[in-house]
Amino acid sequence: MYRDDLERFKEFKAQGVAIKFGKFSVKENKQLEKNVEDFLALTGIENADKLLYTDRYPEEKSVITNLKRRYSFRLHIGRNIARPWKLIYYRAKKMFDVNNYKGRYSEGDTEKLKMYHSLLGNDWKTIGEMVARSSLSVALKFSQISSQRNRGAWSKSETRKLIKAVEEVILKKMSPQELKEVDSKLQENPESCLSIVREKLYKGISWVEVEAKVQTRNWMQCKSKWTEILTKRMTNGRRIYYGMNALRAKVSLIERLYEINVEDTNEIDWEDLASAIGDVPPSYVQTKFSRLKAVYVPFWQKKTFPEIIDYLYETTLPLLKEKLEKMMEKKGTKIQTPAAPKQVFPFRDIFYYEDDSEGEDIEKESEGQAPCVAHACNSSTLGGQGRWII
Repeated sequence: MYRDDLERFKEFKAQGVAIKFGKFSVKENKQLEKNVEDFLALTGIENADKLLYTDRYPEEKSVITNLKRRYSFRLHIGRNIARPWKLIYYRAKKMFDVNNYKGRYSEGDTEKLKMYHSLLGNDWKTIGEMVARSSLSVALKFSQISSQRNRGAWSKSETRKLIKAVEEVILKKMSPQELKEVDSKLQENPESCLSIVREKLYKGISWVEVEAKVQTRNWMQCKSKWTEILTKRMTNGRRIYYGMNALRAKVSLIERLYEINVEDTNEIDWEDLASAIGDVPPSYVQTKFSRLKAVYVPFWQKKTFPEIIDYLYETTLPLLKEKLEKMMEKKGTKIQTPAAPKQVFPFRDIFYYEDDSEGEDIEKESEGQAPCVAHACNSSTLGGQGRWII
């Protein structure tokens, strides 16, 4: 924490405002734009690029630095934004970086990117400066073009590689000593079971690392496919978003979104909202909401988030309820309550391969890497004494 944050945080606490992390809301972005514009007007600095990327202007660097210090740049830029100063600063640099708005890459741009990467490796900051793009832009573009990526349906081999890759990346977060202890305990007692906290199955995963291990898909494809696999395994393969269940889920989702009454999607606790559908990862619910507004809300791109929710609640919800009631009456069934989210899962119930023989081949290929604890764990002993949670 920066020293400037302490006093700001005390003020926010006194006002009953919680410190936020994660994606910035529309309201926060507008406030940040105002803070930057106000500081430029106060100091006379010509533009945001000079303010936030002072190193690009060596002849004016000394003057700009002195102005930033004299007028308390850190305090001004963070005004009325309940976040750590460092996060606000990074967000401002991303918003006002002129190199973020260069449009599509031409063939020439792409070839230059490949050439510079062959010389400099993953030094995205330097490469970005050489091609006049942001470091984030060049890193994402190179991820898309670095090798031939498959499209369409995933093969069994690719799916096995993905599951293996996610498992290894999660286990990599454990210290060598922890891995050694787990491996030793499982060797001593093969009937033991390793379990994992649900959040670790989808939070904090390095998708760049996963992409490198899978090789045939980019990180976005890997993340999307993992959400699909994880949802199926967390729900034991139940069709939770099909037929009557889909109608029930849509009704519950709209009602919950209306109840929480927020101004922006970034204020939604998707983890909590997931229970409206069942025991599923947050990204699954986000995907369903995106589909819901695209299908039922006309011109949703031009509406604010509250307007979208109001439309769904006032116009779409009654139609969905009517359809659900007719379907229930016809089939003579009642609405089933979604399964409560489990906080811990047996490792083996998540990380397994559809074809055991092929899974064994993958294990042989990965000698010397993190132990494949999923295959040494017997989920039937979950309630027994030999249970370790990571």
